[in-house]
Amino acid sequence: MVRLYNFLTRKKEVFRPLRKDWVGLYTCGPTVYNYAHIGNLRTYIFEDVLRRTMEYAGYKIKHVMNITDVDDKTIRDSSAAGESLKKFTEFYTKEFFKDLKSLNILPALEYPLATKHIPLMIKLIEKLLEKRLAYKIGGSVYFDVSKFKYYGKLSRLKKRDLKIGARVDTDEYAKKSGEDFVLWKAKKESEPFWDSPFGKGRPGWHIECSAMSMKYLGASFDIHAGGVDLLFPHHENEIAQSQGATGKKFAKYFLEGEHLLVDGKRMAKSAGNFFTLRGLEKKGFNPSAFRYLTLSAHYRSQLNFTWESLKAAENSLKRLQEFVLLLKAQEQANMRVFAKFGAEAKAFQKAIFDDINTPKALAVLWNLVGDYNKNPQKHYPRAVLALLYSFDKILGLKLAESRAKTAPKEVFGLVRKREMARKAKNFAKADEIREKIKKMGWQISDTEQGSQLFHL
Repeated sequence: MVRLYNFLTRKKEVFRPLRKDWVGLYTCGPTVYNYAHIGNLRTYIFEDVLRRTMEYAGYKIKHVMNITDVDDKTIRDSSAAGESLKKFTEFYTKEFFKDLKSLNILPALEYPLATKHIPLMIKLIEKLLEKRLAYKIGGSVYFDVSKFKYYGKLSRLKKRDLKIGARVDTDEYAKKSGEDFVLWKAKKESEPFWDSPFGKGRPGWHIECSAMSMKYLGASFDIHAGGVDLLFPHHENEIAQSQGATGKKFAKYFLEGEHLLVDGKRMAKSAGNFFTLRGLEKKGFNPSAFRYLTLSAHYRSQLNFTWESLKAAENSLKRLQEFVLLLKAQEQANMRVFAKFGAEAKAFQKAIFDDINTPKALAVLWNLVGDYNKNPQKHYPRAVLALLYSFDKILGLKLAESRAKTAPKEVFGLVRKREMARKAKNFAKADEIREKIKKMGWQISDTEQGSQLFHL
């Protein structure tokens, strides 16, 4: 059984789907005004592992991720760039998809754009007005949080913290008290707008996720996931809008991924610690190394990013890739009795089914690697490879794509000299040559089939 930490109840719960045939998963996607930063990407990787885990458990997943292409930020930055909102957001949307591909994140079934679903948002706002959960002022429409008795349940906001009548017009706000939030913004000078029964304007940020999730997944669905920074006000407001309009429970489980810090601090352009995937690649890092780094911490724990931690993650990934290459080299020649790995498979499954515990799952994987290296004679390489690949269906590190690099002629020459030294039992000379090979960027491993080279 899969157990997930539900922020609605603040405890782990056995996952029980609403339907037998499929599981609805809605994840908050990017606001396409810039490249996604590595904190955003950590959240998307967590959501990807969540989806892979549910599929591994046998569920059919209907995954929807929104794309916010109209809000305060996209309007502000497209105007500053002197481009139309459509052209500006289309560029960053394409770049977002490039990041997903680089990080081996499985594509969602739907990526609804906010600008393509504004009529749906208008209908939802009309329903909230009919139910007197919203009110109009000066061409704008606001949700009345005092009228929704469950407001604050997700974020644990107390009723005494509600500011009755205080209105928030911005799309985002970082406050500890709930205030009436905007559903529809009256038209402003030089801003894009749409016609509506309330007047010309545009939707607020929160309403899009309610309208689009219910369109593709229904009034009630299974899992809503995102970053912990969206817990309040965004997810809280989604619940209020959706349940206020339908009278039905919105999402059954809320999963929130913790912050990524940089050198122990929150990321900010002003602090000079704002990084994107492109920045990591320019420094020579493989995107899969960043994915490995995120897996090394539980999604509900803060992850401190440093260049040293990323380098360590890349080294670990290289060791795994080298291990895969070693197994591939041995699998044809080594035809020993098939080894069963029921205990290892069960341990991995137990870890990943326990609220997506990727650090424990990685520990199981490394225990397998260590056991093989200690006792290669008792294992069948093809069986170990199959088990690694099954683990990687969840981890997404693309281990099956491990490729050996061709060493220079000089390195091969040293390998031959080392083999001659070993045959002559001149092990001191062999060790000396091994160190020379290592300084040239290559590692040599001795197997029953001969020496194997791996690029460092």
